[in-house]
Amino acid sequence: MADLTCHPAHPSVLVRSIETRVIGHDRDWLRVRWRILGAGKLVVPAFAGKGRANDLWQTTCFELFLKEPGGAGYIEFNLSPSERWNVYDFTGRREGMTERPMPREPECGLRKGSDIAVFDAAIPAAGLPKSELHYGFTAVIEEEGGVKSYWSFAHNGDAPDFHDPACFALALAAPTGA
Repeated sequence: MADLTCHPAHPSVLVRSIETRVIGHDRDWLRVRWRILGAGKLVVPAFAGKGRANDLWQTTCFELFLKEPGGAGYIEFNLSPSERWNVYDFTGRREGMTERPMPREPECGLRKGSDIAVFDAAIPAAGLPKSELHYGFTAVIEEEGGVKSYWSFAHNGDAPDFHDPACFALALAAPTGA
């Protein structure tokens, strides 16, 4: 489990913390979770049907970055409570962005109570490198009134930058049963 921190220039209204974790990684799926405490004013995008979409980060969106150790390139997953998603390959920091082919769609969903929200995603492992990876969780959180906060492992600049290498802070072992 790892906690995200809010960028100080973009404070949230009610969100107190976001806990993240990998809950499973085998030859079929990478399963991940974001747990939000203080979700009372969370804006949840309406169900839009499964499928790829761009600009999901314009409202509440959960992101996962994956990078092979020693490589310059990385993968960015954008996952929305609307069930829309996209995956991008980058050749370097914010460079060479292309849509990454996936063998099937990720499965994701949000459960929300009065104070807690949990977003779970299952990513098809067949669309991922089979090696050890460095990774980082991030989140864009929109709350009522259009207030947006930006959450990641690290914030090294005046503006949020989820592509900062410091955000790829944890190691993910190769999948089991591969």
